[in-house]
Amino acid sequence: MYAVFASGGKQHRVEVGNLIDVEKLDNAVGETVTFPSVLAIAGEDGQLQTGTPYLENMFVTGEVIEQGRAKKLIVFKSKRRKGYKRKLGHRQSYTRVKITAIGAEEVESDGT
Repeated sequence: MYAVFASGGKQHRVEVGNLIDVEKLDNAVGETVTFPSVLAIAGEDGQLQTGTPYLENMFVTGEVIEQGRAKKLIVFKSKRRKGYKRKLGHRQSYTRVKITAIGAEEVESDGT
């Protein structure tokens, strides 16, 4: 079983137990995070359910493992024969998440 969900402007294909890096989330290490923007889910039998654009009452749940920063990227600009050179560095922040559950969201009732 796998799911495709959107987070941080990107789409991720995940299975239960996968570790993925998503755009930085404001959750502490050890907290549970739920991704409600599920685009597609494929079951054990191979049936693929797709949404328009999202599936209703479906979610992907994960546990925050780490808050980190990627390796530094060097951005170098120059114009030949003009003496123009600019060197910049960039480190992207990310959140590492371990996927714990994929499935239908249970509606909690308050007893009424």
